[in-house]
Amino acid sequence: MLPTSHPSAVKVIGTKGQISLGKQYAGRQVLVEEREPGVWLVRTVTVVPDNEHWLHLPQAAADLEQALTWAAANPADDANAEQLLKDYADGRE
Repeated sequence: MLPTSHPSAVKVIGTKGQISLGKQYAGRQVLVEEREPGVWLVRTVTVVPDNEHWLHLPQAAADLEQALTWAAANPADDANAEQLLKDYADGRE
């Protein structure tokens, strides 16, 4: 048997087909792979919804970095707030 950094434990599968992995994993999502009958690999995972996947692409990170750089160089102020509100109300965004 190969040495492991984590101890093994004998668990009992309950009548509803469940096992407890410990409170430290409560609420976490896991991926369960059945390697062969009776052999499972259980790994914690983070699932990203399809409609948010683009946020993890390199271009999104680059765009965000560019926006943060611009925001740091152009601090917000309300000097033209009245004119901006008037232009918005008049439909001249």
